[in-house]
Amino acid sequence: QVQLVESGGGLVQAGGSLRLSCAASGSPFSINTMGWYRQAPGKQRELVATITSGGSTNYADSVKGRVTISINNAKNTVYLQMTSLKPEDPAVYSCYADLIIAWSRRDYWGQGPQVTVSS
Repeated sequence: QVQLVESGGGLVQAGGSLRLSCAASGSPFSINTMGWYRQAPGKQRELVATITSGGSTNYADSVKGRVTISINNAKNTVYLQMTSLKPEDPAVYSCYADLIIAWSRRDYWGQGPQVTVSS
């Protein structure tokens, strides 16, 4: 069994910064990809950013230049540094992990911290 433990999130003023982290633990695994998705009320879940264990990144166009994703493979932890937060950024940000366990790929999701941006 694998758990994703997220931290960060909260209330920040527009233009401010926030850092999210997500640590994977549990059964022996190796990381294929980890990342963050977000879902605002009334909207579909959308990609924010992903990163492979090798460091290859992918960002949504809406956050490019404002968000940096990084990974610490030794700690099985992914980080999302968000800057210049905008009124359209508030959402539940869920951690995602694509892991390899016993030669099988499995997806895991965190419950997600809420990010709120005040104007």
